[in-house]
Amino acid sequence: MRVLVGCEYSGTVRDAFIARGHDAVSCDLLPTERPGPHYQGSVLDLLGGQHWDLGIFHPPCTYLTSAGLFRNAGNPERQAMTEEALQFVRLLLDAGIERIALENPVGRIGTAVRKSSQTIQPYDFGEDASKATCLWLKNLPLLVADPSNRYPGRWVIDPRNGKTVERWSNQTDSGQNNLPPSKDRWKDRSRTYQGIADAMADQWGGGTVQSVALHAAPVVRQEAQYSMQF
Repeated sequence: MRVLVGCEYSGTVRDAFIARGHDAVSCDLLPTERPGPHYQGSVLDLLGGQHWDLGIFHPPCTYLTSAGLFRNAGNPERQAMTEEALQFVRLLLDAGIERIALENPVGRIGTAVRKSSQTIQPYDFGEDASKATCLWLKNLPLLVADPSNRYPGRWVIDPRNGKTVERWSNQTDSGQNNLPPSKDRWKDRSRTYQGIADAMADQWGGGTVQSVALHAAPVVRQEAQYSMQF
């Protein structure tokens, strides 16, 4: 299977598919962090003229995530960047690839383009982290978490009242969701968790997959020039 992993510099998803025998290539404006097949440039360059069996896309969420949208109020420049980011998402979802998965945090895509197919959490895939992640799927099954692989520290006893509570609310107390401010914080937060990457490769890398029903609203192609330098 030929797999294009767009907007990924870490190589995490790419390498998960390669480890299972697939021909996978990552693509990002940044160089790859791990040695492996990687195209440094716009993913749009690779969408025409080449055949891909599966496209997995991680578009930048800077202007799409709910956590940052409140900053758009009264800021025409940020509002324009959000619209540009949405146009980029539409092009990815409308790419001529039989199977597509697009990943992003909860945010503007779900209201401006279409509702996500599912929302997953890294702790359901063995990771010590809480980070609601939405998936928009085309001709792919929903990712299924193995209950036996759920991170064991999900539920704890609150020492203040002795009640069983969730260890995390919105943010984990360890890992990439609790990083201090730095120039590379956005990069560290954008990496796909290994447990999720492995689930993608295991469940979407088979010869035959079953489609999932998608939102009825079509993705409208919008022709434009993009310079996604976020």
